[in-house]
Amino acid sequence: MTVRLRPAADGDLYAVGALHFHSRATAYAGILSPAALAYGSPEAMGEWWAERWKWERETHRLTVAVDGEILAGFTYLGPSEQDGVAELSAIHADPAYVGTGVGRLLMRDALPALALIGDRAVLWVLAANARARRFYERGGWVADGVTRTEVFSGEPVLQLRYGRRVAGVVGGSA
Repeated sequence: MTVRLRPAADGDLYAVGALHFHSRATAYAGILSPAALAYGSPEAMGEWWAERWKWERETHRLTVAVDGEILAGFTYLGPSEQDGVAELSAIHADPAYVGTGVGRLLMRDALPALALIGDRAVLWVLAANARARRFYERGGWVADGVTRTEVFSGEPVLQLRYGRRVAGVVGGSA
């Protein structure tokens, strides 16, 4: 496996959507109902990403991890709702690549980019997603006590906010 990172191109957006759909279904299995996980489609997520990127491409960064021609993962980051704070909005690995180091590679790449936005970065994670929480905690992220409830396919889901200092991060240290 030789994974490399590159900025996403417009032609990647539907593949990003499909990966997001499948990654989320795998990661949230046992947390959300099967009906909620089946809501939408890979194509609909691709359309959602294409629309989102159209409006946020000047302020956000979408990076893809590719293994040859295979999309292995991606990150999406930009400014948060708080001035001077960056947000890691998404980090997803294809289920076949979970546990291979793709997530760590994406995180190491994201940290210096987050530092260009602010001294501190935040992300949101499902409270019940223990695997993701462990991944972030190993990378230096800490739950800061802020919570929110988001509706996902009609189901309320508790999310926790994690934060970490990113000031001075060079070359990534996850």
